[in-house]
Amino acid sequence: MQKNKIGSSASPSKKTVKRPRTKKTASVNNRRSNNIVDSQPKLPVRIAFLGGLNEVGKNMTLYEYGDDMFIVDCGLAFPDTEMLGVDLVIPDFTYVERNKEKIRGIVITHGHEDHIGGLVYLLKSVNIPVYATRLTAGLIEGKLAEHGILNDVRVNCIEAGDTIKLGQFEVEAIHVNHSIPDSIGLAIKTPAGVIIQTGDFKIDSTPIDGEIIDLARFSELGKQGVLCLLSDSTNAERPGYTESEKKVGESFSNLFAKAKGRRIIIATFASNIHRVQQIMDIAKNTGRKVALSGRSLEYVVEKAATLGYLRIPDNLLVSIDSVNSYPADKMVIITTGSQGEPMSALHRMAFSEHRRVSIIPNDYVIISATPIPGNEKTVGRVVDELLKLGAEVIYEKMYDVHVSGHACQEELKLMLGITKPKYFIPVHGEQKHLRRHSALAQSMGIPKSNIIIADNGKQVELTENRISVVNEVPAGKVFVDGYGVGDVGSVVIRDRKRLSDDGIIVVAVSLSQGLLINADVISRGFVYVRENEELIETISSACEKVINDCLYDGITDHNSIKNRIRDEVSRLIYERTKRNPMILPVIMEV
Repeated sequence: MQKNKIGSSASPSKKTVKRPRTKKTASVNNRRSNNIVDSQPKLPVRIAFLGGLNEVGKNMTLYEYGDDMFIVDCGLAFPDTEMLGVDLVIPDFTYVERNKEKIRGIVITHGHEDHIGGLVYLLKSVNIPVYATRLTAGLIEGKLAEHGILNDVRVNCIEAGDTIKLGQFEVEAIHVNHSIPDSIGLAIKTPAGVIIQTGDFKIDSTPIDGEIIDLARFSELGKQGVLCLLSDSTNAERPGYTESEKKVGESFSNLFAKAKGRRIIIATFASNIHRVQQIMDIAKNTGRKVALSGRSLEYVVEKAATLGYLRIPDNLLVSIDSVNSYPADKMVIITTGSQGEPMSALHRMAFSEHRRVSIIPNDYVIISATPIPGNEKTVGRVVDELLKLGAEVIYEKMYDVHVSGHACQEELKLMLGITKPKYFIPVHGEQKHLRRHSALAQSMGIPKSNIIIADNGKQVELTENRISVVNEVPAGKVFVDGYGVGDVGSVVIRDRKRLSDDGIIVVAVSLSQGLLINADVISRGFVYVRENEELIETISSACEKVINDCLYDGITDHNSIKNRIRDEVSRLIYERTKRNPMILPVIMEV
């Protein structure tokens, strides 16, 4: 890949902002631009959704104006129980690759995996400038280094208040509160009008870092006129306001006091730096040491501390290898696995597979997260195993050990009220979230005709007088399995599902000069052969008859013989067992 230069694909800006941080700095305009010079006829703005709608995860949005395009976020989703063997799910990049000459850059709103996890796979095929705030850029650079492309990609550091010039787009970063620092929303200014995309946000009046969401800027843009608002819908079903992150700190203080002489183990999201900060501060105040368990957690903590987002008290951190050297009442272990992920540190502790930490009776385990929809059973299994080992487990809403990073209904209504958009597109959520958010917008006075509930693959067109879905673009799920990206498709997943349900029968046929030598039947995941010898013999005999009939009829084409074997064995097995194992005939000429 060739290294991108700022200005080669994006128009140069008026002022360069230099910051002591990651290795590259963006060319941005640090002054807020309120107007786009209108020196040409106004074209429609098109927004293509490549991920993040009718799902939770793999957020990716593509904006287009004339011959200029740019992307907001490129995330991943984690596989569900039906995606057997799949490691990650990323967006389909076909439309981006098809228009790569028009792409002026990609702007990342924050550092969560559902917004940055797919980026490295995109940059391997389309090398474009990346714009992100300091912490987000640091997390991205770690991924690029892991995949060996750090020196090939231009990562540009921005901060809230900066404006990036991307062709005919001017993209202003606006500070928002979320469950990871350095999160931003975007004001996207075009000759056709201003579009606001909030990113993931909440309104936290007492954030841990003291940086309150910039409601004043959102309000200012609303007074100037907002063409369209794209807003986070994750908590659109929840009434009221989202609690402040400080609420969790208060709960932790109480729980540390209740733990008394016991060892404390806390599972949380690796990226929730503010929560990690509160845990460390309370541990310091109560005379405890802290150990980290989980590769992603260790990396995020190291990166956040290096960049100044995390203040680690002196002599607080100890190696996970040395936890048994400290008395139980002097130890706190922060770990990954709050969603019960099978390879996570907490899961390995619960199932006695962790090399360095063994759960002992009276361990005080706090799961500081709410299960993501679909993960409830996985988390429940981990809790059950921890309880069997004698630990006391605090989880879900037992003691306010978790608050969401997403806005609830009153905050969503406030964002709608201060931005005053003409048009509205709810984003980031399942259909029920999008529809509930649409209803909130209508209650705030936005006509239903001015609201679009879109879907992945839909392209929405905006003008001063119209909003409509005008086109469909390629958008779907691309599976990452090991080193393979996209080589596992729906057919492979269907085969894996069938194998997991009913197993496989392999019929190995040996032929010599047009005569059948033998037909061996091998079963895997279907029946235990030693206890079903009669069934296996019946299948073998049926195969021999099919093959002899084919040879007698002069049919020597291997595919035709395989199809007849497959049909006969499937019919026989279903008749005897009411099962549908995969039938795999193999013919060998001896």
